[in-house]
Amino acid sequence: MPRIAELPTKLIAGLALALIGLSIAAPLAQAQESSDSAPEYAPTMLILDASGSMQRPDPAGTMMDAAKTAVRTFAGAAPAESKVGLTVYGTGTGNAEADKPAGCRDVQVLHKPDTLDSAALISAVDGIKASGWTPMGTALRQAAAALPDSGPRSIVLVSDGDDTCSPPDPCEVARELKQQGVDLVMHAIGFAVDGKARAQLTCMAQATGGTYTDAADGPALERTLPRVTAAALRNYKAAGTPITGTPTYDNAPVATPGQYLDTLGQKETRHYAVDVPDGATAYFSGTISFPRLPDISSTEDMNVLNVRVYGRDGRDCNEFVFEQVTSSSDGAALTVAETFDGATEKRADDGSGADKCRGGGRYYFAPTWATVSHGVPERLPIELLVGIEPAATDPGPIAVAPPTAFTEPTGPGTPVVGGGSFNVATELDGSGRYTDTLQPGEFVFYRVPLDWGQGLAYRVQYGANGGRGVENISNIQTAVYSPSREEIDLDTGAYTGTDRMLPSNGAFATVPIRYNNRTSDVLDTRKEAVAGSYYIAVKVGSTAAEGEKHPVPIRLDLTVGGTREDGPSYSSGVANGIFGENAMTQAVGSPSAGGPAADTVVVEAAGEGGTADSGSSTSVIAVAVAGVVLCGTLIGWVAVRRRRR
Repeated sequence: MPRIAELPTKLIAGLALALIGLSIAAPLAQAQESSDSAPEYAPTMLILDASGSMQRPDPAGTMMDAAKTAVRTFAGAAPAESKVGLTVYGTGTGNAEADKPAGCRDVQVLHKPDTLDSAALISAVDGIKASGWTPMGTALRQAAAALPDSGPRSIVLVSDGDDTCSPPDPCEVARELKQQGVDLVMHAIGFAVDGKARAQLTCMAQATGGTYTDAADGPALERTLPRVTAAALRNYKAAGTPITGTPTYDNAPVATPGQYLDTLGQKETRHYAVDVPDGATAYFSGTISFPRLPDISSTEDMNVLNVRVYGRDGRDCNEFVFEQVTSSSDGAALTVAETFDGATEKRADDGSGADKCRGGGRYYFAPTWATVSHGVPERLPIELLVGIEPAATDPGPIAVAPPTAFTEPTGPGTPVVGGGSFNVATELDGSGRYTDTLQPGEFVFYRVPLDWGQGLAYRVQYGANGGRGVENISNIQTAVYSPSREEIDLDTGAYTGTDRMLPSNGAFATVPIRYNNRTSDVLDTRKEAVAGSYYIAVKVGSTAAEGEKHPVPIRLDLTVGGTREDGPSYSSGVANGIFGENAMTQAVGSPSAGGPAADTVVVEAAGEGGTADSGSSTSVIAVAVAGVVLCGTLIGWVAVRRRRR
C-alpha cells in the first residue's frame, strides 16, 4: 500500500485499496459512466431454431426444451452490461408442404439486442413453440438488420438441421454480409445434426470468421451455448474519452491522466501533450485492435506501432519504443507502452539543449502506425492511456530478485469466461485453478490485482479437443503484462489437438512488486515496480487449414504469493494521478484549531459535493479497484518487442 507523507498505520490500512498501485480511478470511472466511452461487449443476437424437428425427444424432454434451458443458463450468467437479443424462426406455421410459403417467411425478432434484461429474455424464450420450417438464410439477414449499424456485432445460431427454404442460401447470405464490410461474426452450434447440416452451419460460421461447435444432446447444448455466446460477446471494443491528436507537437491536445480514444491512420503520427511535474514518472501507451481478416498470407500480415517522446520546444528526447505483431488477421490487439522518467532527472542547463528533456514540464507523446499489413482499414481506433506517478520521498524496501514460487493447485477448477479486451478482462480471485474454453482465432484477457510486496506465477494447460491432423494445427500463446501495458514475458507454441502447456519451461513469474524494482539490473524486473492489475493473455490462433473448428479447453493455474507491505511515500498528490491520489485531497489539521494532531494527514474523497463519508470512500475504493484498465495486450502469432533509447 502506498503512503502519503507520514500516514499513521491504521489510516494506511484503511486506505490500502484506495491507494493501490497503478489505478486510473477517477478519470476512468467518469469515462466508464459515459455511454460514449464505456467499455462495451459486442451486441449479440441469438437465433433459435424452432422448426418442427425441434420436437424430437431429448434427455431434457424435447430438443426445444433443451434449447430453452441452455438460454436460461446463459441469461443467468451473462454480464449485466452485455447486449443480447433473440430471434426465432419456425413458430408461426406447421411444417407441412402447404405451410412452406408462409413458413419460409416465419422469422420473428422476439427481443432486441439491448442491455441485458434476463427476465425478459427468459420470458421470450419460454413462450416459443416449435412447429414450422427452417428459413436460416432469411433469419440471418433479419438478425443482422436488427443489430447496430456499426461496430463489432455477433450472432449465435442454434439449429438442429439445414435450411429447408433456400433461396436465400444461408452460406451465401453470410458471405454477402462479410463482403458488405459488416463487422459481424457468426458462431453456429449444431444440435444433434447430420453431416449435411454440419457442413452448411460450418460454411456460414467460417464465412464471417466465426466458429462451428457440435452439441450432441441437451446437456451438451446447455454447456456449449453459454460458452459460445460468451465468446461472441468478447469481441474487442475500444473505449476512452474522445480526443483528437495533431500532426505536430505545437498544437497537441493536453491529456491529463486517464484513458482516451482517438483514431490513427496508416503511416500516420499523432501528438498528445502531457504535463509532467518535477520528479514524476509518466506512463503512456497506445492500443490498436485489428479486425479479423480471411486469407492473409504471413508475409503480408505484420503491423508495427511505435511511440516517440518530445520535450520542450519539440526537442526529440531520444525515447523510442516499438511493438510489432504478425498474424494481425487473427484479430490481434497491439500495444506500445512508454515509461518516461525524464522528469525525475535534474536539468543540465549547460546550453546543450538536453535540459528540454529533463525535469518537470510539458512533454509530447507521438504514436505512429509505422508498418501496415495487407487488407486492414485505412484508419482504426487507438486507445491511449496516460498516467502520472509523483516523486517518491521514500521508495520503500529494496528491490528483490527471487521470483514468486509456483505452487500447482488441485481440483477441477473454477469456470471463468475471459474478457475480449483489456477493458473487460476477467478478474481472477487469487491463487487457484481456473478453466475456460477458447475458439480457434480467439484470445482472452484475465487480470490479477497485486498489492505492494505481492507477485504472481502461472501457467496455461491447453487440453485435448478431439481434432486431428494438419486441419487442427494452430498457434497458441500466452503473455503477462504490467499495469502500464508493458509486456513482461511471452511464450508461443504449436497446438495439434493434444495436451500442451505454456510456458514450455514451467511457469511465468514476477518478483514481489516493489517501487525499487525499476532500478534492477534485470530489464523485465523493472516493469514489476507498480502495484495494480497485472494481466494474463491467452490465445488460440486460427487453424492452419479450412475444416471443422474444435473449441479448445484451457486450464490456468495461478499462484499469488508474497506478503503485502508498505509501498513508497509520495511527495504530493497529483490531480487525476494514477496511484489513487486522483480521488483524494490532503489537509493537515491543527491542534489549536480543534482539528487532528499536526502530524496526522486527513484524507478525504474529493467528489462532487465535498467531503465524503465512509460509505462514499468505500465507493471510491471500489471504483479504483474495479476501474483499472492499464493493461497488457495479447499479440498475434509471433510478437517481438524492442526498446531503444
